Amino acid sequence: MNEETIFTKIINGDIPSHKIYEDEKTYAFLDIHPLTPGHTLVVSKNPVPYIWDLPAEEYQALMATAQKLGGHLKAALHTPYVSLQVVGVDVPHTHVHLIPFSSADELRREPSSDEPNHEALATMAQKLAL
Repeated sequence: MNEETIFTKIINGDIPSHKIYEDEKTYAFLDIHPLTPGHTLVVSKNPVPYIWDLPAEEYQALMATAQKLGGHLKAALHTPYVSLQVVGVDVPHTHVHLIPFSSADELRREPSSDEPNHEALATMAQKLAL
């Protein structure tokens, strides 16, 4: 893939994000239009469009980060569940959504299209940073 995606620009620091985790193969940050507080995107640093096309080692790294952060979100936010979703249609760059929730109705909401509350997101990022 030759074109930079918005996620590549975020990973490279060209676009600001509310980062909560980064390692050699993955980058995790808060969704600016969260379904619930703590809604996190875990992104492969390899800008492959489809999760199934990731090399095995990078897929495993993505899932390991999702597992680590899922447990962390559950504990830090005192929520009973964290959903892992692979949607893959909004940005052609492999990523998963981690969405803390208490009831399935929360997962059926439409994300807000309001201007992001960066102050609240920054506070949440501080709380969740690893």
